[in-house]
Amino acid sequence: MSNYRDIIKAPIITEKSSSLAANNVITFSVDTRANKTQIKQAVENIFNVKVESVNTVNVKPKKKRVGRYVGKTNKVKKAIVKLKEGSSIELN
Repeated sequence: MSNYRDIIKAPIITEKSSSLAANNVITFSVDTRANKTQIKQAVENIFNVKVESVNTVNVKPKKKRVGRYVGKTNKVKKAIVKLKEGSSIELN
């Protein structure tokens, strides 16, 4: 990955991720080829915070139908990032 902004795609804002944000845990959609070390470095450099741990989840594509046509959704990699005490990220 040439750029940190290529690794972090977007924050995931759901009810569950919003409740986790109260405990300094933020969820991001990341590049599928990125590893935990690259994700940690990208979050620390983009948001100027300290990261305690990174957990990743690979979400498999689901089959979808529209009439007689069958396709699949895109595969996604989620990163659940726990920030150290005193660090926070404001997502609007």
